[in-house]
Amino acid sequence: MSTSGSFNGFAGQSSSGSGPDLSAYDPTKLHPLAQLGDKLDYLLLEDEKTSEVPGADTALPTRGWSDDLCYGTGTMYLGGLAVGGLWGIREGASRPLAVSNSRLRINSILNSVTRRGTFIGNSAGVLALAYNGVNSTIDAYRGKHDTLGSMGAGAITGVLYKSTAGVKPALAAATFMSGMAGLWSLVKRSV
Repeated sequence: MSTSGSFNGFAGQSSSGSGPDLSAYDPTKLHPLAQLGDKLDYLLLEDEKTSEVPGADTALPTRGWSDDLCYGTGTMYLGGLAVGGLWGIREGASRPLAVSNSRLRINSILNSVTRRGTFIGNSAGVLALAYNGVNSTIDAYRGKHDTLGSMGAGAITGVLYKSTAGVKPALAAATFMSGMAGLWSLVKRSV
């Protein structure tokens, strides 16, 4: 099969073989129901724009509540998976077996890793999701981001997380979460 002229069998391909001929594509003919006409909208991201809430300028700058929510939840989930995985390795390696066999030992370790890793990872992810949501709500309501708001968000998250276990566990979780949120806020400001 021979090609003649500038047509080589592929629409939009230049005959010189240097790549696609972009002038052959008309965005208005992509789909007639889109009614694009001669204008195309593009998603413009402002990566350098950080949050304008007073007090949000820390060692880890943020672009807003959704940024905190996504990064915080993902980081805590992966961190929880890692910690739970290490706990599972330790538990599986030290579990007594009826027969000392390497296959049984590996199976024991893998079972423990999947049990502990997912438990800690999911728990940490849910706590981070709730904390970041409450913290952003407090920041928006107060109009500033500070350690006190973070500690309040930690306390509310702890109470919600252990609310079904009773008053004492809920207060213990609130105290722990509030302390961790305060410590995290101080670390972010001092670095």
